[in-house]
Amino acid sequence: VARILAKSLNCEQGPTATPCNVCPNCREITDGNSMDVREIDGASNRGIDEIRELRENVKFAPAASKYKIYIIDEVHMLTREAFNALLKTLEEPPAHVIFIFATTENHKVPATILSRCQCYDFRRISLGQIAANLGKVAEAEGITISPAALSWIAEAGDGSMRDAQSIFDQVIAYAGLNISDDDVEDILGLADRKYLYRLSEAVLSRSVGTCLTILEEAYLAGIDMKHFYTMLLRHFRNLLLIKIAADESSSFDIPPEQVEKLKMQTLNVSRETLQRYLDILLSEADSLRRSQEVRMKMETILIRMAYLEPVLPVGEILAALEAMEQKLHNGVPSGGRMDPVPSAPKQIPVQQPAGVQRPAKDSPAKPTPAEAAKHHTDRPASGDDLKKFIQRENPPLGAKIEAAEVLGFENGCLTLGFPKGYLFIDSIMEKTQKEELERIAGIFYSQNVSLAVQTVDSPKTNGNGGSARGIRANNMNDIRREAMNNPLFQKVLAQFEGAELIEIKPITDKKQGG
Repeated sequence: VARILAKSLNCEQGPTATPCNVCPNCREITDGNSMDVREIDGASNRGIDEIRELRENVKFAPAASKYKIYIIDEVHMLTREAFNALLKTLEEPPAHVIFIFATTENHKVPATILSRCQCYDFRRISLGQIAANLGKVAEAEGITISPAALSWIAEAGDGSMRDAQSIFDQVIAYAGLNISDDDVEDILGLADRKYLYRLSEAVLSRSVGTCLTILEEAYLAGIDMKHFYTMLLRHFRNLLLIKIAADESSSFDIPPEQVEKLKMQTLNVSRETLQRYLDILLSEADSLRRSQEVRMKMETILIRMAYLEPVLPVGEILAALEAMEQKLHNGVPSGGRMDPVPSAPKQIPVQQPAGVQRPAKDSPAKPTPAEAAKHHTDRPASGDDLKKFIQRENPPLGAKIEAAEVLGFENGCLTLGFPKGYLFIDSIMEKTQKEELERIAGIFYSQNVSLAVQTVDSPKTNGNGGSARGIRANNMNDIRREAMNNPLFQKVLAQFEGAELIEIKPITDKKQGG
C-alpha cells in the first residue's frame, strides 16, 4: 500500500489516485530501485544514528520525481531517542519530503509522533475474501488444492492477505503443484485439530477420564500445550457463537467445513453451559501462560470443566415455576381465601412408593368401556409419556410444555391445551419452537405431526362444608410433597446453602377478596 501511494504521488501523470504503472517513475518504484523512494526497516534501523543520517539526507531535493518519499516499516520498533530525533523533522518537514510510516502496533508509537501524522487504520480482510483470492492464484498457476486447505491457509493469515500469500508460497514449495490436505496440515501444524473435537466432546459429555487420556495423547504427540490451550479457547468460542447464531456463522470467520461439526457438538448443550466453559478458559489463560507446569495446569482446568454441572436455562426455571404456580392455582377452591393447612404434623410427608395411590373419598365411578374409548381418542393415554419424551430430547422445551394438556391426537394433528395467560404460550408458538416440537412429536408417534394449540380454562372446584376443607388440605399436602421432590427444587437447594421451603402460598383470583 505504501508503494502504491508513492507511485500515486510520483507518477508523471500525478498526483493521481490511479498511477499509470508505465512511466519510468512508476516502473522504478515497482522494481524497488527508485532513487527518490527509500524503504527503511524500522526493526533493523532503529537507532539514533540512522535517524540522524536520514535527517541529513532530507535536505536534498529529489533526483527525478516530484517528492522524496521515505517509507519506514514497523516504525514502532524505533527507540525513544530515535523518535525524539525524528520529531524535529516531522514538525517542520521540507516541502519535497513525505514520510510514510507503517506499523501493526500504533499504540506503541509516541503520541507526539501520532499527532503530527494522518493516521489510516486498515481493517482485517475476511477469511472468505482471502480464500477466494488464493483460489484465483491457484487457478492461474495451475495448482490443485481443495477449498478446505485454502480456508486453513486463509485462517493462518489472520486477516492479512500478504501473510496468507506468503504461507501459500511455503505450501507450494513444500508440496508442489498437487497439494493435498495432509500437506497443508503438516506445514501449518494442524494435526492437533483432531484432538480439539475429541477433547471438547469429552468435556461436553462430562467424561473426565477421556479428557485426561486425550490430553496425554496430545502431549506425547509433541504438541505445544500453550498453543493447544489457545486453540481450545478459540474452539469453545466458536461453539458458543454457533449456538447463539448458527444461521449467521459465516460472519464470524469460521471455516464452512467446521460449521456443521460445531453444530453437531452444540445440539445437546445449553448456551449457559458453553458460556461458563468459555469463562473458565478465559479466566485461566493468564495463569496458564505464566505457569511452569502447563500440562498439569491444563489437567486441572479440564477436570474442573468436566465436573461442572450443566447450567439450567432461565427459561426452563421460569417454566417449571409457572407450572407449579398453575397447579397451586388449580388446587384453590373458587370461593374466598384458602383455609390454613393443619399445623400438627410439622415434618415433611414421606413420598408414597410408585404405584401406590392415596385412598380418596367420593372417588368417581369407573368409566364404561365406551367412555374409556372416547376418552382415549380425545386425550391420548400417552400424553404424560409424550411430555417426558420431549423433556428428555429438549429439556428447555420440555419445561415450557410442562403445564400443557394433551387434548387429542387425530390424523397426525396433536392438540395441546394451555391455561389462559400461560407465560410461555407465545414462545411455544414461535416458528422455530413449534417446528422443534412437531419434530420431536413426530419421532414419538413415528409419523409426521402438525401442532395445534388451544387455551383452556383452569378447572375450579366448588367446595362447601368440611369435605371441601379436607380436599383443600390434601391438595396442599400433595403440592408440598411434589414441590419437595421436584428435581428443579432439589437443584435450587443444592445451589443455595441453607435454603429451605418455608411456605407455599396459593394463587387466588384477583376478583375475589381475601
